[in-house]
Amino acid sequence: MDQNCTSSDRSVLVTGASSGIGLSICNMLVNEGYVVYGIGRCFDKKDYSFNTIECDITDTDNLLKILKGIDIPDILVNCAGVGFYGLHENIDTDDLKMMVRTNLEAPMILSSYYLPCFKRRGRGTIINISSVTAFKTNTYGAAYGALKAGLSSFSSSIFEEARKYGIKVIEICPDMTATNLYRNADFTSDDDPLCHLEPDDVASSVKAALDLSVNSCVTRMTVVPQKNRIKRRGSDEDKS
Repeated sequence: MDQNCTSSDRSVLVTGASSGIGLSICNMLVNEGYVVYGIGRCFDKKDYSFNTIECDITDTDNLLKILKGIDIPDILVNCAGVGFYGLHENIDTDDLKMMVRTNLEAPMILSSYYLPCFKRRGRGTIINISSVTAFKTNTYGAAYGALKAGLSSFSSSIFEEARKYGIKVIEICPDMTATNLYRNADFTSDDDPLCHLEPDDVASSVKAALDLSVNSCVTRMTVVPQKNRIKRRGSDEDKS
């Protein structure tokens, strides 16, 4: 892919920027002085603190066309995610395809697009928002967990490929966070604020990873709530 590698060392591209963790990361980065480009399927409000780009990242041709119209950022944050839950045989085929394309294919394509310029410049950071499910057995979430495990493996591998070029690859693995990721599940986070993360907690973890000196890199950060408890949606029954 031919690219103009012109960039600012204070620019960031974030996917999944319209809500949840992605939105919090964008706002945090703006407060830190970065020029932020946020990609989302749609943006409901009129005013955002960053540059908004409406795009379905599973539409690869349109995504690449849009990327050619903006300067190469110094940091790529792959945050967009979708989850469908239940017994694996009950997950709709189209929902499975959406999960694969959003959670794993798009981060791979975006990384492939930007890595050549990152290497030529001798710097660049890729941050993949993964999940603690990457390292667990995930009943009723087998596909989602498998895709996050794939993203984790991908993150580790491209770091080893690219670290000699000055490129950092950082995997952030949050536990249950108060976002709409679980809207398709029969469970949700417990009402106790100590039982789930807030999107700003994950954004703070991204900031902590970026604040490290240029000669060090945290390759994986796991972030969990103080307590471990969820509840079934529409029920008072807790599930530990």
